[in-house]
Amino acid sequence: MTEGLFISFEGVDGAGKTTQVRKLADRLRAQGRTVVTTREPGGTPIGARIRAMLLTKDYESAAMGERTEALLFAADRAQHAAETIRPAIESGAIVITDRYLDSSVAYQAGGRELGQEEIRNLSLWATNNLLPDRTYLLDIDPAVSHTRFSGPEDRMESAGDDFQIRTRREFLKLAEREPQRFRIIDATQSVDDIAAQIAADMDSLMAARN
Repeated sequence: MTEGLFISFEGVDGAGKTTQVRKLADRLRAQGRTVVTTREPGGTPIGARIRAMLLTKDYESAAMGERTEALLFAADRAQHAAETIRPAIESGAIVITDRYLDSSVAYQAGGRELGQEEIRNLSLWATNNLLPDRTYLLDIDPAVSHTRFSGPEDRMESAGDDFQIRTRREFLKLAEREPQRFRIIDATQSVDDIAAQIAADMDSLMAARN
């Protein structure tokens, strides 16, 4: 591949995205691939400061307006795409991100009940229409994923059961609309079974690009 690939992992909190990002990156690096792993929000120095505003459960962030929240996520994504993702793809790396555009649509349009097209178009404008080549949606009932939390919840994780249910529903709708990009994976399976399914799909994706 002379140009890299862009892979995103999506799902409700506790679905296991971070673990699968690490396992996929380790496998690709063992094959000799150049891999860049990143996350949203907070994938750049500017993004780290935005992340603190978005997720910290203090008085100011708890009182944050829904549209303010959506704009901050888009600002983080604009910087992330320009500073980290695009340069790495253009250099031939495989970029794997823990959350991207679809999280904003699911959480702000689904969870916060803002306009789906408005949220998606905002992120497309922010990133100059940069979409992943493949998105792995780790799907799980939020009631189950919530039991996996071991530390204090951030502002999004503590938004309530109805919020998380709406968010999961929106993720599934997004996957239905773009079946060529999305792969839905049952996140209640073992870590190794999930990783094996992702690895097989990645092998097919890379073979098609060569």
